[in-house]
Amino acid sequence: MGIYISLLMHLSNFRLFQYIEGANLNWSRIAMTKPVLTSIVPDAGPLHSSAYFVRLYLPSKFQASPPLPLLELNLEPVRWESRCTAVRKFSGFARDSNVVKEAEKLAISLSRSSWANSTDLLGKNAYSIAQYNSPFRKFRRVNEVWVDVDGSQAPGCESQESIAVY
Repeated sequence: MGIYISLLMHLSNFRLFQYIEGANLNWSRIAMTKPVLTSIVPDAGPLHSSAYFVRLYLPSKFQASPPLPLLELNLEPVRWESRCTAVRKFSGFARDSNVVKEAEKLAISLSRSSWANSTDLLGKNAYSIAQYNSPFRKFRRVNEVWVDVDGSQAPGCESQESIAVY
């Protein structure tokens, strides 16, 4: 739970880098956090294409009062509500080809489990990709595919706390 900063990916995610490097009203540098989340939202883009939201978690130091991004960056703070998530871990670089395959494998696993009717595939975010490593790391990379599930009946998933994100 906490604050993330979110960017709808149209042209470049360089704006998130500018924000954490001090392009905010406080001129604060913000430490890079893990994971970097990319959420894929089907039919939300132009001509019903998919849209991509990239989110960076803000460190606890900035949770109570996140630095406001400069207006020209067009970034939006987002408070994430507590959620229950199914996760599939995978290695290597997260590329379109393997991300889709990993998301399909997670969907198949869920369809064979007691969570079969609990996924939020038709919700706001069909799935998210969590990337934990620097793009410069070549080996032993850690990534995850996340799918929201209805955890209202699951122990530990009923919390109503939230996190803030950009």
